[in-house]
Amino acid sequence: MPDYQKMYFELAARVADAVELLVKAQQKGGNDYMEGQPAITELRIHEIPQKPDHH
Repeated sequence: MPDYQKMYFELAARVADAVELLVKAQQKGGNDYMEGQPAITELRIHEIPQKPDHH
């Protein structure tokens, strides 16, 4: 039987990481705008490695 509590806490941790990343990006964009710098100098896509699914 899946460990739903563990799965929930892993999801909550990843959501918190995503929110933190978005807040930092927003702050950087605001700071860059105020300083007259271009908001995006380079776009990168990072793939998050998936953990093996244990049933």
